[in-house]
Amino acid sequence: MHFGMTEEQSLIVKTTRDFVTNELMPHEQEIEETGILRPELHAELKAKAIEAGLYAANMPEDVGGAGLDTLTWVLYEKELGRTGYALHYNCVGRPSNILCACEGEQRERYLYPSVRGERVDCLAMTEPGAGSDVRGMKTSAVEKGGDYVINGTKHFISHADHADFVILFAATGEETNARGTKKLITAFLVDKGTPGFEVRAGYKNVSHRGYNNCILEFNDCRLPQSQILGQLHQGFEVANSWLGATRLQVAATCLGRAERALDLAMQWSVERKQFGQQIGKFQGVSFKLADMAMELRAAELLTLDAAWKFDQQLATDMDMAMAKLKATEVLAMVADEALQIHGGMGLMSDLPLERIWRDARIERIWEGTSEIQRHIISRSLLRPLGG
Repeated sequence: MHFGMTEEQSLIVKTTRDFVTNELMPHEQEIEETGILRPELHAELKAKAIEAGLYAANMPEDVGGAGLDTLTWVLYEKELGRTGYALHYNCVGRPSNILCACEGEQRERYLYPSVRGERVDCLAMTEPGAGSDVRGMKTSAVEKGGDYVINGTKHFISHADHADFVILFAATGEETNARGTKKLITAFLVDKGTPGFEVRAGYKNVSHRGYNNCILEFNDCRLPQSQILGQLHQGFEVANSWLGATRLQVAATCLGRAERALDLAMQWSVERKQFGQQIGKFQGVSFKLADMAMELRAAELLTLDAAWKFDQQLATDMDMAMAKLKATEVLAMVADEALQIHGGMGLMSDLPLERIWRDARIERIWEGTSEIQRHIISRSLLRPLGG
C-alpha cells in the first residue's frame, strides 16, 4: 500500500478543503443558532458545489459522477467532514450508490437527475421497532392487482425533508430455511406526493442541528411494479452490492472533525497561558495531545487501509467494521479531550468544539452501532475456527 497522495488526490483534497473553509464554515453559527438550513442558502451552496465539481463525486463516471476510486473518495469525505452534516451533506450531495441499480426508465427518472443535483434521494430502513434488527421490519408491501400496497412507519430517516423521493425497504414475504423463518425484503422507489405517503417532522436531538431526521408514514400507498429497485425479494442483495462502503463514509467524516478538534486544541495549547507559561508545556496537556494524535493516526490508517482494500476487491466486513468503530470512538475521545484542554471555553458556543462534541455522539449509533461493529469483528475472527 502506497501512503503518499497522487497529484490528483492532492488537488481534490485541497479543492474540497478550500470549499468547506470558504463556503460552508461561515454558515455554521447560523445553523447552530436557528437549527435551520435556509432554502435560499441551501440552493446557493448547492449550486456552488455543482460548479466546483464536488457534487455527486461518489457516483461512477459513466452515470455522470466524478468516478472517484474509494481511497480518493474517502480523502474527499474526510475534508467534507470538517463541518456539520447540514452543510456538507445537504449542500454537497452524494446520491445513494444504490441508485446505480436503476434500470431502463428508472435511470431517467431517478438516477441521472440525482447525479445532476435536480433530485435528492433518502434511504428508509429503520423503524421504531427495527433498528439494528433490519429483518424485524414491519413495513410491508403486499401484491394486489399487479401493484404493491405499502403500510408501515419508518423513522430516523435523515434529510427526508430535503428529499424528492425515498429508497424504501419493505417486507414482501417470508422464507424458511434451516435457521428458521426470515422476511424477504424488497427495495422500492417512492416519490413524494404519492397518495398514502406522508413525511412528518422527526425528533429533536443534540447532534447535527439543521440535518433533520423524519418520520415516514405509509397508509395503503400503492406502487406499480415498475417502482421496484432491483429484483423482488432482493432488497438486501441490492443494498449490499452498492452500499458496502457507507461505513467508510462515516469513518472518514469523523476523521475530518477529529482533526479539526485536534487542531483547535493544539492552537489553544500554545496561546493559553497559566502560571506564566503555555499550557502545552504541562504534561497534563501535552500528553493528551500526544494520545489524541496517535489515536487519530491509527483510525486514519485503518480507514485508508479498508478503502484501499475495497478498491482491490480485498475488503471484508471486518475491515469496514474496524474502520467505522475506531474512527467514531476516536472522534468521541478527541472531541472530549480537546474540550477538556479548553476548559470552560470549550463548552461555549463561541467555539465549534461543543458542537463537534455533541455531533460525535450519534456516530457510534447510526450506520451500525459500535456493538454491531464489534459483533461483526468477533464473528469474523471466530467463524474460521468453528465458533
